[in-house]
Parts: sequence; C-alpha cells; structure tokens
Amino acid sequence: MIVTILIAIAALICGGVLGFIAWQITVGKRMASAKGKAEKIVEDAKVEEKEILLKAKDEAFKFKTDAEAEVRSKSVNLDDAQRELRKREMSLESRFDNLERSRKEVETSKEEITNIKSSLQQLRQKQEESLAKIAKMTKDEAKDILLKVVEKEGKEELIKKMKEVDLYVKDNVDEKAREIIVTAMQRISAETAAETTVSTVPLPTDEMKGRIIGREGRNIQAFEKVTGVDLVIDDTPEAVVISSFDPIRRQVAKVTLGMLVADGRIHPTRIEEAYEKAKKIVADDIKKSGEEAVVEVGVTGLPPEVIRILGRLKFRTSYGQNQLQHAIEVARLSAVLAEEIGADATLSKKAGLLHDLGKAVDHEVPGSHAVISADIMRKYKLPENVIHAVEAHHEDVEIKTAEAAIVQIADAISSARPGARRESLQSYIKRLEELEKVANAFEGVEKAFAIQAGREVRVIVRPEDIDDLSAEKLSKEIARKIEEEVQYPGQVKVQVIREVRAVEYAK
Repeated sequence: MIVTILIAIAALICGGVLGFIAWQITVGKRMASAKGKAEKIVEDAKVEEKEILLKAKDEAFKFKTDAEAEVRSKSVNLDDAQRELRKREMSLESRFDNLERSRKEVETSKEEITNIKSSLQQLRQKQEESLAKIAKMTKDEAKDILLKVVEKEGKEELIKKMKEVDLYVKDNVDEKAREIIVTAMQRISAETAAETTVSTVPLPTDEMKGRIIGREGRNIQAFEKVTGVDLVIDDTPEAVVISSFDPIRRQVAKVTLGMLVADGRIHPTRIEEAYEKAKKIVADDIKKSGEEAVVEVGVTGLPPEVIRILGRLKFRTSYGQNQLQHAIEVARLSAVLAEEIGADATLSKKAGLLHDLGKAVDHEVPGSHAVISADIMRKYKLPENVIHAVEAHHEDVEIKTAEAAIVQIADAISSARPGARRESLQSYIKRLEELEKVANAFEGVEKAFAIQAGREVRVIVRPEDIDDLSAEKLSKEIARKIEEEVQYPGQVKVQVIREVRAVEYAK
C-alpha cells in the first residue's frame, strides 16, 4: 500500500516536470515567432514611412509650384488693375476740370441774368410810372376798375350760361325723366290700405262679451297678459276692439280671440292654448305672404329667413300704405325704370323688393330702417351691390350706382303718388307751415307761400337786395335747407320771383 502511494507520487512529480519542460519549449517557440513577426512589422513600417515621406515631398513640391503660378497670375492682374486705376484717375481729373469750368460759366450766366432781371424791373417800373401819368390814376385804382369790369361782364355771362343750362334741362332732361316715370307709373298700380292701430273682432251675440271678461275680469286680464294687447269692450254691438302698436302682435291676438269665440270655451288655460296655435297660424301666414310676394315679383335666390321677414311687412303700414304692397310696387317700378335707362333690372327689382325690410323690425331695433335693412341683408350674405341700393335709398350713405338712384326714385313715386298715403290734417298743415318758415328765414325774402298742396314754395324777394344771380343761388339754398329740415313725400319745387317795377307820374 505504501509502495503504491510512493509510486503514484513519483509519477505525479515526473508528470509535472515533463509538463513544465514542454510548456517552456512551447513558450520559447511562441516568443521566437512573435519576435519574428514584430521585426517584420517594423521593417514594413519603415518601408511605408519612406513611401509616405516621398509622397508628401511630391505633394509639397506640386503645391509650391501651383502657389508660385497663382502668385505670378495675381501679380499680373494687380498690375492691370493698377494701370486701369491710373486711367480712371486721369479721367476723373479731366471731368473735374470740365465741371469746374461749367460751374464758373453758370455763375457768370447767373450774374448776367440777375443784371438783366434788375434792368427789366427798372424798365417795368418806369413804364408803370409813365402809364400812371398818362392815365392819371394809380396802379391800385386801375386794378380796381379792371376787376369791376371783369366782374360785371363775368356775372352777366354766368347768369346767361345758367339760364341756358336751366333751359336745356327743362327742355330735355326733365321731359325725358317725366316720360320714363309716367311710363313706369302707367304700367304699375296697387291698392292702398287704411292705416290703423286697432282691429275689430265680430261676436255672435253681446252675451259673449261677458264670457270674454270672465268672473271679476279674470279672462280679459289673462288674455291681455298673454297676448300683450289692450282689449277694449264698449257699447259697440256684437264687436270688441283689439288695440296695439305692433301689427303682428295685434294679428295674433285677433286670431286667438276668434278661435276662443268660435270654440265658446274661454278661461286662462284655454287662452294660452289658443294663443300658441294662433302664433303658428300667423307665422305660417307671414311665410306664405313673403313667398307669394317673391313669386309675384319674380325675385329668386333669397334666403328663407329674409323671405319670412319680408312677409311681416303684410301687417305693417305707413301713412295708410301697406308696406308689403309698397315693396312689391317699388320692385316693379324699379325694374321698369332700369329697363328704360339700360340699368340692371334684376338687381333693381331685388333691391326694390327688400328696400323697406327694416320696417318689419324697426320697433325692435333702433336706427334708420334703411340701415337696418342693409344690416339684415349683410347678415344673410346678400350681394353687396343690392345692399348698397337698399342702404342708400334714403341717402343714409352716398348713392354710387344707377340702381341705387332707381330704387330711391321708385320709392318716392310709390309713396307720393295720389292715393298712396293718408295724412292727418294737422301733419299736413304743419308741413306747409315748416316750408314757409324755412323760406322766410333767408335774408332778402319779402314773403313766401306754400302752394300746390305743399309741392311748391313760391318766394317773393326784394329786388333791391337780391339780383338775378343771387336769386338763382337763393333758390338752390332754400331747396337744400328744405331737404335738411323738412319731412315731405315726393319733391318740392322752389320758385324765386324777383319783380322790378319802375313808377313815374305825369303832371
């Protein structure tokens, strides 16, 4: 057993010695191989270094050659530039010499002109003095006489020209305009309605009045509260009166009361139900009226909202004239006038139909109805040329198109024609007094009379204060003042009369 162990230990020792020897041999071989490779790499590096140095020397030589060539080229260009610069310097010196000579010549000429001007002024002064001695008057006196002569002759010539222009207008323009307007009026006719703020509702019997009033006035109070109108119950047999400034509200109330009377059941709850139904009925009637007006006139392309607002004019009147019928009439007149003068008839007709659109809501929106109409049309994006014709028909804005002028004329024709409107006696007399008051306020007016139902103002002037030219001017100033201060339908003719009488007595 011990021998075996000793043998094993001896074997291990021998194996370790042999392994160490073998490892030394292997390491020596590897070191020799690595040393050989290193020596080879060093030799290769030395060869490569020599090649790089040669290549660098070649490139440096080439760069030096190129640089020397570029320097020689730039040197040549610099010499050329210097020669060119010297030439320009010589040229500038020559020009400066010429400019200096020219300046001296100009100064010499200026002195000569100054001397000539001074001589002319002296000659003119001597001439004026000689003329003053010959004419025996000063320069200012001669100037005053000349101005007076020119003013007199110019004044007479101006009066003559003004009379010629007025005569031409009366003989040609007025005649043609009258012909066009009369033609249009003959082709258009419309019914007029009486202006009113009340509506009458018939009753089957007088007993119905008590049911409308209700116990302790409960029904009539509920009716007035819901509808917003005044219900007048008086001694009129078999009828009650609805009063309101709002025509649509009045119409809704009228329909509501008619439904209640026909049904026979009248109490607050039933009143509210009937009122809601009546609003729908009137709204449908408004829409239908607007659509019928559009179809009747032949206008297309209007938004439904605009058509509904147009239909509300059915319940709007002005001086007794129904505004929906007035709008239809203005549309037709505008189309006829536009055709007569060659303007856009379609545009004029559409603007004429919508020109009073703002009157449907003018009790709700402040401002001129023409401006309100334009704002409504802009809201629904209608064409700007149509909007301008509507906005300008009462000159809230300056008239810029022929169609705008046509709508203004058609509106005046429809409003001022006989039978179109009714006025109270008080407003009629007030307008006549205002016309006379405006005319009498001007200096030189002796007296003024409003005649022809206020369509003409006849002004008598003092001849010693107003001459012929001033009379022409006065008529225009009075007309302009009337336009600014007086409200009137149609137009007002201003006629200034200057009468001169020479009186002498034979003794």
